[in-house]
Amino acid sequence: MIFSLFGTKNQTPEQKFWKWFENNQQMLFEFEKDRENIFNSLTKQMETIDENLSFEFGPVTDNGSREFVISASGIIKSFPAVEKLFEAAPDLKKWHFVKFRPRRIPMSISFGDFEVKPEEVKCQLFKDGEKVGIMMFFSDYNEKESNIYEQIGYLLLDQTIGEYDVEIKVGFIEFQSPDSKYFENAIPLSELVTRFDEQFN
Repeated sequence: MIFSLFGTKNQTPEQKFWKWFENNQQMLFEFEKDRENIFNSLTKQMETIDENLSFEFGPVTDNGSREFVISASGIIKSFPAVEKLFEAAPDLKKWHFVKFRPRRIPMSISFGDFEVKPEEVKCQLFKDGEKVGIMMFFSDYNEKESNIYEQIGYLLLDQTIGEYDVEIKVGFIEFQSPDSKYFENAIPLSELVTRFDEQFN
């Protein structure tokens, strides 16, 4: 018993988190049954590691496993916390752990009365030192509601090129309307990944 107490006391925050996760993995796997309470509990546990950490669950796959994404919420100073927590992750049969929000097929994003569909968005890429600057064009963009379009734009970029690349490889990000002088030769959002990766090959 004494050895057990010392073992628990000497655990790192990451080890304590994964021990909690493992002990509650069935509840987490079936989070839809009590989403709000389970998400609140999980959020509190992640905040013991870093206040900016967040998470995503993937759907149950054909082989009966589920993806669990550890995110820094797009805040670069918390990237080391994501790396550290990921490295400490246990090998659990039902789970596939992923660090940082991965690239996905972009989905329509609703924000209040706004809805932006990926096929309505175009982009331009620019050299920005060692990074790539991105300009995004929204058909109904206006300066009055620029904050909303900015949030939607960042969400679309996260989906398209992934959280890590947005923070590490992207320089400036700007949002404009098709009236912009930079709109000529803009590419569809669907082509962004290919063009973006070409800049680093």
